[in-house]
Amino acid sequence: MLRITDLHAHYGHVHALRGVSLQVKQGQIVALIGNNGAGKSTLLKTISGLVCPSAGSIEFLGQRIDRLPSDQIVKLGIAQAPEGRRVFPRSTVLENLEMGAYTRQDRQGIQRDIEAMMERFPILGERRNQLAGTLSGGEQQMLTIARALMARPKLLMLDEPSLGLMPTLVKEIFRIIEEIHAEGTTVLLVEQNARKALAVADYAYVLETGRIVLEGPAKELQANDQVRKAYLGEKD
Repeated sequence: MLRITDLHAHYGHVHALRGVSLQVKQGQIVALIGNNGAGKSTLLKTISGLVCPSAGSIEFLGQRIDRLPSDQIVKLGIAQAPEGRRVFPRSTVLENLEMGAYTRQDRQGIQRDIEAMMERFPILGERRNQLAGTLSGGEQQMLTIARALMARPKLLMLDEPSLGLMPTLVKEIFRIIEEIHAEGTTVLLVEQNARKALAVADYAYVLETGRIVLEGPAKELQANDQVRKAYLGEKD
C-alpha cells in the first residue's frame, strides 16, 4: 500500500531523514518506534505532504505522492491524527468532526459517519456541542482520531496517540486502534510506548537519528536484545 524509498528531508540545515526506506502492506498495523528527535513525526509529515522531501520517493497504491499537496493526499486515502492532540480548540466537537470530512461531498454519508463516531467514542457524543479546547487530554486524543477517520482513510497514520495519557486511557486508545484495524483500515503507528506498539503491530521499524536501524515482524523485535534494552526498559 505504501512504499518509501531512500527518503531524505531537511529542516533548514538539519538533516532530519537520512535515506529512510520502508513499506506498509494493506491490512497491517506497522509500528515505527524510536526516541525523541529520531525523525518519526517528520516522516509522517512528509508522507502527508506537510514537509517536502529533499530526495527519495513515496508511493501510495502505486502512485507517486511525494510532490502532491496535502489535500490531494487526503483525497487519495491517507489521513493523519497528529501528535499533541491538534484539535481546533475554538470549534465544537461536532465542527471538528465535520472538518475531518472536508474533502468529501456526500452529506448523508458524512452525517452517518458523525453519528458512528459518536457511538464509537460516547464521550464525544455527550460533548458534541462543547468547544474542543475545553476537553480533557484523553477526550481531545479521541477527537483527533475520530476526525481523521471522518476522511474514510485507507491508511490511518497515528502520531503518538498515547502521549501524556494516564494508563487507563492508554489501554482504551490501543483498544480503539485494534478495533479500527479489525474493521479493515491499515494503520501506520508512531509511538514512544514501544511495548504497547509492538504488542498490536504486525511489523515494526526502529528509527534512530533519521535512519532505519532495525526492522522485522513485531514479535521478533519484542524479543530483540537491542530493542528490549533500549526501548522496553529491560535489563540482562
